Amino acid sequence: MNNEFVMGIDNGGTVTKAAIYDRAGNVIALASKSTQMLTPKEHHTERDINELWAANVSVIQQAVAQSGIDASQIKGIAVTGHGNGLYLVDQAGKPVRNGIISTDSRAKAYVEKWQSSPEFISEILPKTMQSIWAGQPVALLAWLKDHEPESLHKTRYIFMVKDLIRFWLTGEASLELTDISGTNLISVRDRDYDDPLLAWWGLGDLRNKLPPIRFSTECCGTITDEVAQLTGLCAGTPVSGGVFDISASSVASGIHSLNKLAIVTGTWSINEYVTDSPVIDRDLFMTSIYPIAGKWLITEASPTSASNLEWFINNFMESDRETSAVQGRSVYDLCNRLVDSTTPEESHLLFFPFVFGSNTIPDASAGFIGVNSFHKKAHFLRAIYEGVAFSHLCHTERLRHINPQLGNTVRIAGGVTHSEAWLKIFADIFQCTLEIVDVKEHGTLGTAMTAAVMIGWYDDMFAAANEMVHVSRTVTPDPAMRQVYQGKYHLYKDLLSEMQSPWKSCSNYITH
Repeated sequence: MNNEFVMGIDNGGTVTKAAIYDRAGNVIALASKSTQMLTPKEHHTERDINELWAANVSVIQQAVAQSGIDASQIKGIAVTGHGNGLYLVDQAGKPVRNGIISTDSRAKAYVEKWQSSPEFISEILPKTMQSIWAGQPVALLAWLKDHEPESLHKTRYIFMVKDLIRFWLTGEASLELTDISGTNLISVRDRDYDDPLLAWWGLGDLRNKLPPIRFSTECCGTITDEVAQLTGLCAGTPVSGGVFDISASSVASGIHSLNKLAIVTGTWSINEYVTDSPVIDRDLFMTSIYPIAGKWLITEASPTSASNLEWFINNFMESDRETSAVQGRSVYDLCNRLVDSTTPEESHLLFFPFVFGSNTIPDASAGFIGVNSFHKKAHFLRAIYEGVAFSHLCHTERLRHINPQLGNTVRIAGGVTHSEAWLKIFADIFQCTLEIVDVKEHGTLGTAMTAAVMIGWYDDMFAAANEMVHVSRTVTPDPAMRQVYQGKYHLYKDLLSEMQSPWKSCSNYITH
C-alpha cells in the first residue's frame, strides 16, 4: 500500500495542473501548464479546447516522469476544474466550438429576465437552491440557442470542463453530481434531471444531450489504450467521478466538521461551509451537493478574487515581470514587497474587484476610486489586495447571517496563501484567525481524495480529509487595524451602493 498512489487533475480558468499523492496526502509530483483565456468580444471569456487537452496530456506526462514511480503504481485518477461554463462536443467527441469559461457574462440579459419572473422564487428556486448567473450552462445554452443554433445542432454531449476531460480519458460520457448540482440544470432537491425545470429555461429539447449523472467516488471508466500511449498512464487505471472545484477546495482544506468557514481565493471568491441541511434563500449564491452522503455545501461566491491581481500584472506590469525573471525572482514577490512598503492608513484608494464582472451586481465593472497624485504603483496593488479581501468579507457576512453559529476561525486556501502580505491583510480585515493547511494545490488534492475513496483507501471523504490534510500554521489579526479597516470597508460598501446607477448607465451605453 505504501507504494500506491493517486493522481488529481485540475483545470482552472487559465492553468491546468496534475499532481500525484501518497496515502498521507504528501505530494510526490506536481506539474502545471498555463492556457490562454480568449476574449473575442466584450464579456466573452473562452478557451481553445484542443489547447486545453494538450495541456492535460502535458501535465500528466510531466507528473509521471517527475515522480520517478512506475505508472502502474498510480491506482486511481480523478479530475476537477472550474465549475459551470460550457464545453460542447460532437458525435465523434470533437469540440463544437471554443469552451466557455465561468467568468463569461454574455448571457446576463437572460439572467435578468429569469430573475424578474415570480415563478423563479415560487417554482424554480425550491428545486435548484441557487441563484442564476451568466456563466452558468443554463444561461449560456439559452444564449447559444438564439445566437449560435448551429453549434447546438452539432452537439452530442454537454459537459463542464472536468467532465469533458474525464470523457477524453475514458471514452465514457457522464456528468458528476456535485458539479452539476451547481449549474441550475438539475433539481438539487431530487438529485436528478427535471423535465419541467429544463423546459422553464427553454432547454427541454436539449435533454438528450445531457449525459447520465454519476457520483464523485464512483468509478466512471478507465484510462483508454490511446490515452495511455499519449500520457504514459497505464491503460485500465480507474477514473473516479471527481468533484466540483469548490468542494475539492473544501475537503482539501480539511473542512470535515459543521459550522467551519472556508475561504478559497482564485479566479472566484469562494466562501463556504458544510451543513446537514440544504439552505433555500433567494439571496444565497448556491446550495450544492457535497461529496459525502447527507451533507450540503453552502456557498457565497463571485468572480472577484485573486485573478484581479493576475489581470493587473498581465496588463500593467509586464516589464516588472521580465525584470523579476532576469533577477531570478517572481513578480508576485515584487508585488508583496510593494504592498509591504505601504500602510493601510496612508491611503484610502479603493478597488472594486470586478474585472470579470459580478454575479451579484449584473452591470458592475472594475475600477479604482480615490486616485490622486500621491498614489504610486504600490498603492494600487494594496488597493487590489484589500478590495479582494473586502469582496470575500461581503460574502462571509451573508453566510453568517444565514448561519450565526459559524466560528471565528477561518480556513483559507488558494493563491493568497502564498503571500504573507495578503494573508495579513485578510486577517486584519476579517479580524479573525486564519488557518493555513499544508496543501499546495487544493484542487488536485481534493479531487484525488475521490480516487482514494474509489479504490478503497478510505470509507468516505471525511476519512480521507482526516488522513490527507494537516494545518501547517495560523495567522492572527492585529487588533490595532480593526478601526482602520472598518472605516475602509464601510466606505467600500457605501460606494458600492452609489455605483449601481453609473454602472447601469455604462452598461446601457455599451449595449446601445
